[in-house]
Amino acid sequence: MTTITLVQGDITEQSVDAVVNAANSSLLGGGGVDGAIHRRGGPAILEDCRRLRAGHYGKGLPTGRAVATTAGDLDARWVIHTVGPVYSASEDRSALLASCYRESLRVADELGARTVAFPAVSAGVYGWPMDDAARIAVRTVREAETDAEEVRFVLFDEEAYDAFARQVR
Repeated sequence: MTTITLVQGDITEQSVDAVVNAANSSLLGGGGVDGAIHRRGGPAILEDCRRLRAGHYGKGLPTGRAVATTAGDLDARWVIHTVGPVYSASEDRSALLASCYRESLRVADELGARTVAFPAVSAGVYGWPMDDAARIAVRTVREAETDAEEVRFVLFDEEAYDAFARQVR
């Protein structure tokens, strides 16, 4: 059984097997969690991402998918990059958001990762309402068949932490 834990803080400071990055499809870094992971993890992550772009992911990583790289200087073995959907009030993209969590856990299982730290995927610049993002994330992790022993949601601020705490209860 997978234990779900919540932490308010910086995902780049977590000591886990795998840190999940809310990446953009280019895999070449960006703002928010993505930029922080690339900055703190150092150039090794970007080098791995460039190799992925030169190979199988020449057009970028599709929304809802996940792929792993080294964790560079982070206190983790791997970074699992997943591309969340941009929120739309007129189109239901919740299946794509759920896919980010399922696919990240699938990749974690392939790697043998037992502890996985997730941010609130799509709830930053991609505009997903925090309460709904938390509902989808927690439900998907609870329903996932995974070998992960701990899934840690690392939330940047009190609002995000509270939204996830309401779902975990």
